[in-house]
Amino acid sequence: MVKTKKLEMKEYNFKKIEKKWRKAWEEKKIFKVKKDSKKEKYYVLDMFPYPSGAGLHMGHAFVFSLGDIFARFKRLQGKNVLYPIGYDALGLPAENAAIKAGTHPEDYTKNSIANFQKQQKAMGWSYDWDRMVKTSDPKYYKWDQWIFLKMLEKGVAYKKQSAVNWCPKCETVLANEQVINGKCWRHEETDVQVKHLEQWFFKITDYAEELLDKLDDLDWPEKAKAMQKNWIGKSYGTEIEFEINGEKWPIFTTRPDTIYGVTFMVVSAQHPKLMDLVTDKQEKEVKKFLKKLRSVSEKELESMEKEGVFTGSYAVNPLTQKKVPVYAGNFVVADYGSGMVMAVPAHDQRDFEFAQKYDIPIKTVISSEEQEEDVVKIGRAYTGEGILINSEKFNGIESKKAKKEITKELKKREQGKKVVQYKLRDWLISRQRYWGTPIPVIYCDKCGAVPVPEKDLPVKLPKDVKFGKGNPLKTNKKWYEVKCPKCSGQAKRETDTMDTFVNSSWYYLRYTDPDNDKEIFNKKKANYWAPVNQYIGGPEHITQHLIYIRFYTKFLRDLGLLDFDEPALKYFTQGIVHGKDGDKMSKSKGNVIEPLETIDKYGADTLRLALMSFASPESDTSWDEKVVEGSLKFLKKVYAYFSEFKDKKTKTSDPRIESKLNKSIKEITDFVEGFKHNLAIIKIRKLFDSFAEEKISKDTAEKFLTILHIYCPYITEELWEKIGNKPFISLAKWPEVDENKIDDKFEKEDEARDKLVTDIVNILKIIRSKGEEKEKVYVYVLPKELELYDTEQIEKKVGKPVSIFAVNDKKKYDPTKKSKNAKPGKPAIYLE
Repeated sequence: MVKTKKLEMKEYNFKKIEKKWRKAWEEKKIFKVKKDSKKEKYYVLDMFPYPSGAGLHMGHAFVFSLGDIFARFKRLQGKNVLYPIGYDALGLPAENAAIKAGTHPEDYTKNSIANFQKQQKAMGWSYDWDRMVKTSDPKYYKWDQWIFLKMLEKGVAYKKQSAVNWCPKCETVLANEQVINGKCWRHEETDVQVKHLEQWFFKITDYAEELLDKLDDLDWPEKAKAMQKNWIGKSYGTEIEFEINGEKWPIFTTRPDTIYGVTFMVVSAQHPKLMDLVTDKQEKEVKKFLKKLRSVSEKELESMEKEGVFTGSYAVNPLTQKKVPVYAGNFVVADYGSGMVMAVPAHDQRDFEFAQKYDIPIKTVISSEEQEEDVVKIGRAYTGEGILINSEKFNGIESKKAKKEITKELKKREQGKKVVQYKLRDWLISRQRYWGTPIPVIYCDKCGAVPVPEKDLPVKLPKDVKFGKGNPLKTNKKWYEVKCPKCSGQAKRETDTMDTFVNSSWYYLRYTDPDNDKEIFNKKKANYWAPVNQYIGGPEHITQHLIYIRFYTKFLRDLGLLDFDEPALKYFTQGIVHGKDGDKMSKSKGNVIEPLETIDKYGADTLRLALMSFASPESDTSWDEKVVEGSLKFLKKVYAYFSEFKDKKTKTSDPRIESKLNKSIKEITDFVEGFKHNLAIIKIRKLFDSFAEEKISKDTAEKFLTILHIYCPYITEELWEKIGNKPFISLAKWPEVDENKIDDKFEKEDEARDKLVTDIVNILKIIRSKGEEKEKVYVYVLPKELELYDTEQIEKKVGKPVSIFAVNDKKKYDPTKKSKNAKPGKPAIYLE
């Protein structure tokens, strides 16, 4: 029999073990993968990280461990697993950080990636490193530019005027994130202005219907699908033509039944045609109002007080022929519909508040028993449905019917029609910054906007640029001033770069063929590996990256490159690991737990096991040092037990252990498949406890280590070798369940024993707290339950002599008549 107390003294040198197996994995390249017709492919993907200078944080350690666990699990199940890694290396954070550090973004990114790799390898993640991609590599962004040219060719990429944040001191456009309370992030005293510039867009709205329709086919969390549906925002309504200064403006509304209650119109303050509506008399007031707008960020606009100014123009209501004033407002989005809304203050709360603020008439056109009093009297709009009043020939009609009747009337007059509208807007991809993919367009006075020929790709970012004033790309004349590809005349490059979401919208496909210089990827390779079988990432990406990656997949499919519609069949959203105080980890709060420091103190296996033990992976959780210490203690016991494992000739373990093993395999397999890792780890611990002081067969030992391996790859590689196997357990086989060996009788016995042991231990604790000690334990059970209790096993757990009697045993030792307290499933206990 193996005595674990003695074995705990055996040193578990995790640093030595981790170094040994990390080196072995790298030398043998055991995670390198290629097409294999004999195996079913399985593609596991983590959202690739932005390589910040701060390095890996605990959130990375958590989410990438989830990916690695699943990749190892599928590999052991015999799948041909693609599990790649790369770096989302371009973008504003790197540029800002580099400027702050006084270094070049390219150098900053290079150093950050090297630091990241060191930390990733320390965690034991089983990536195929040969497939690594970096979006800052011209070999990668060459294909971003190629896709752009294809979109331009198909009319999916186009240019139009759009509002931007402008810092007059930097002389450059700011991203929404760089606007802090209406001020520039660099110059805290400088007010940000709103300017209108020509910008590049992708026509994602062409795919709105398909993006919506295909959602239900995906095995994604319902919350994620609901968020995307809401973001795409399909709504059925009526487009009504209002005439303003002789020009027709199509206005979308879901409430045509309220058209007779329109008392004003609101055009977006960021609308490119706003000044066309402003009269000479109102120009000064409008410009004064516009100066107050300090961001084009929707989040900033939402938090602002709803304000506006009269433009001087009037719109003609097509049904009443009455004129209503047109206001410019800070709450209407410029690129939703026509960028103007009809305002019905009696039946829309936002319009109601605006009307009261600017003393605009309020006209009730829907009557309801729910709200009999006048809206002005009660101080709020009535937004429900009812019967039409003050609506000429439509009076007395119920709202739902009125919507149809009024739309029919407008259609007859050729002043309106039924339409479907989407909240989803075309994707603005222009960024006026340096560290992004250059847009492959050249501007010529004679030829206009000319695409860069494919043979001249990639258009590389020049390293020699100056930061601090204006667009850095314009500071390198040699790069900026070029010949026109069409007429060879003097021309200039586009100095906007692409949004970094562009880089991450197709990266999963580049992993399938990362070194291809001749084409974006080999079609056969991409269609063999993709789509992704299991994608893992945060909830913050659901309404941006996950919509863009779906759009790109559909566009590339339409180019004939892909034979599938969706990028990821399954998606798992992980929670957040908070500091031990329950707050989000941040340096300013001093609650950051560094992964490398934890690995140095406890080992990577311990960290991985603890991270999965805190809570269910989709839930937010808090760091708990006790769980980490408990995980290390458990691994020390496992190491001690298997280091002394010598009984390699035993063919089978005790039937009780075999039953427990097979039942555990069954449950753990289901838990891992469903990302219930905290529950799987509880089962693994219980399984170990069931044989920790027993002899087991080599087959049982191998199966246990294989299950533990997905959580703790280093220690299990070491112990796999110690019990007499050749490397690598990473490439072993996930154990199969033998249902014939599962005996529920053993489960009942174990459950009964565990309950009894817990009760005895608790009683002993209470007695010891009073300064006493008891040496013998007497247990009394119902006659039918006697066979459930194994005296020897209970003695081992309790550490004291135990005698067990049936309550009807006439020879039982029962000096205080405790046996009469025994109940079904609840033995009576006496100690002396």
